[in-house]
Amino acid sequence: MRKPVFTGTGTAIVTPFAADGSVDTAALLRLIDMQVEGGVEAIIPCGSTGEGATLSTEEKCEVIRLTVERVAGRVPVIAGTGSNSTHATIQLTKRAKELGADGVLLVCPYYNKPTQQGLFEHHRAIAEAVDIPQILYNVPGRTATNMLPETQLRIAEQCGNVVATKEASANLEQISEIINSAPEGFAVLSGDDSLALPVIACGGQGTIAVISNYMPREFGDLVRAALAGDFATARSLQARLLPLMQLNFIESNPGPVKAVLAMKGLIEETYRLPLVPLQSAHRAKVEQGLREAGLL
Repeated sequence: MRKPVFTGTGTAIVTPFAADGSVDTAALLRLIDMQVEGGVEAIIPCGSTGEGATLSTEEKCEVIRLTVERVAGRVPVIAGTGSNSTHATIQLTKRAKELGADGVLLVCPYYNKPTQQGLFEHHRAIAEAVDIPQILYNVPGRTATNMLPETQLRIAEQCGNVVATKEASANLEQISEIINSAPEGFAVLSGDDSLALPVIACGGQGTIAVISNYMPREFGDLVRAALAGDFATARSLQARLLPLMQLNFIESNPGPVKAVLAMKGLIEETYRLPLVPLQSAHRAKVEQGLREAGLL
């Protein structure tokens, strides 16, 4: 029987960089401890928030290795191994398994703009090549391709090690369609922080989140309350956290969340080009929002 690799909150953890642009190992380890101690149910390195698109293969492997070793089995580690090359994705997915990852997150191939049949064949090839739990990642705003519900469901039906989808289409009707027709054990996870509550209300099993980088306990409480059916508590937390969720996307992710972590003294505010620091007006809004929330 298919078994979801996790339910609840998975943090799409940022990749801290030192001033010289290298991965800041010490800061990464601190963030990992903060996540585990904050009660999240999984950690996802090398995703969009982790600037995986600009990490070299060697850096990705090192970040995955460090995360697995630091977590030490306390929560699942779901490594971002997807790319727009099926062959390259298979190779990195194999390496992630060797490094001890509990599963992988596979972003929908970007730039190529494959057909729905191409998406199916891409995921079938990965599923057949690597025996590890795999999570689809549908994020049309970044990839220029929407993996339709029928395609996701077809993959889920025919690939037993594809255990979930991270749905970031922001289309609740599409997400509900997948939930309603999903095979047993196939989890639907919100890819948008602000939609975690409604997705869970529709039958989803959790989220892969950005805001939990700096509010793991509070956002995790929201998700746990919703999963337990305590929607009064979940709605109250949603109302309190929504302004911060919105600020996290005032510019392209992970710009704002790295700015927040830097303001809190947890990382250096260093990005990989073509990402750049926040515009001054946006930085002021983020700082104001943090002060209003009592986080600075």
